[in-house]
Amino acid sequence: MDLKQYFKKIKDTEASIQDEYPLIVSLETSDGGKPGALVEVSRAQAAKAIAENRAVLATDEQKTAYYVQEALRRKTIEKAELSRRLQIAIISDSELRTAASQLEAEDEPRGSR
Repeated sequence: MDLKQYFKKIKDTEASIQDEYPLIVSLETSDGGKPGALVEVSRAQAAKAIAENRAVLATDEQKTAYYVQEALRRKTIEKAELSRRLQIAIISDSELRTAASQLEAEDEPRGSR
């Protein structure tokens, strides 16, 4: 392929993509590219991958499924982070007195024991 044609194809493809960050689906390639991977990329990256026959734009159904899955993934991460921050321990008064006396014993100078 002529370089002028190659870059014109990329430029034309990029101009035809409406989303700023389109979702593309990878195609199987002779150099080991795996088909079916959904990736959100810049318009320029999408145009290059499409022009090189390494990807196609995702369908509306694929976009919907991808964004639903991403929202669920984010919710799961947020819940895990929130539960990590909010971990508390409930202990009885006797356990509290035992822990306090152990801390006091550790804080005493060694010679006073």
